[in-house]
Amino acid sequence: MVNQIALTFIFLVAFILLLTFTELIYRRLGLKGEITRKFAHFTAALSTITFPYLFTDHWYVLVLAIFFFLLLFVSRHGSQLKSIHDIDRKSVGSYMLPAAIYLTFLIYIKTGAHEKLLFILPMLVLAISDPAAGMLGLNFQDYNHRIKIFGKELKKTFLGSGSFLLSSFIISIFALYFNRMVFDLKTFWLALGIAVVSTLAEMLSWRGTDNLFIPLSVLLMLLLFL
Repeated sequence: MVNQIALTFIFLVAFILLLTFTELIYRRLGLKGEITRKFAHFTAALSTITFPYLFTDHWYVLVLAIFFFLLLFVSRHGSQLKSIHDIDRKSVGSYMLPAAIYLTFLIYIKTGAHEKLLFILPMLVLAISDPAAGMLGLNFQDYNHRIKIFGKELKKTFLGSGSFLLSSFIISIFALYFNRMVFDLKTFWLALGIAVVSTLAEMLSWRGTDNLFIPLSVLLMLLLFL
């Protein structure tokens, strides 16, 4: 228990340092808020893939999630953490990230299967595919059009969603292969299914809720078909 508490404290300090560093490069280098926000998203989400190896109880992850949810919420209307909040759109994505990490970890723990892939793969897709889609969609505007479904234009672009689909498929292929140690039709079709479902979750979400729906959609596919 003492080790778990110590690890929780270490992650608290590490996340604070990450936000401090992100704010520093935002102010010193004059980077756009979208860039520093995606950097923090990528680094924070990627670091959590160690959780199944370090934490045996979800309560420690809940403490981390609550702390950073409150930190981001309180700083929303102040001058702090402009590197996270300085964007030209309404989004609850920063709040959804700690909630998504905790819920995914909670479900992974409660399954009792101790299958670490149930947490790791959703976090990998959230950490890598989501920022990649966002950056490509925002920075490559030429010949990049918004997606329309039944005549309604979404805020997602073909390039962004296409990059999400491809990257999540590649990530899933490798993760499933190293988990099952075999490359067969099940590995291929499950990876493709995860990519399609998570892309739809990202495409149809609004105001940053994709941070929640992406990992939960990946987790659902794993629970159903792994």
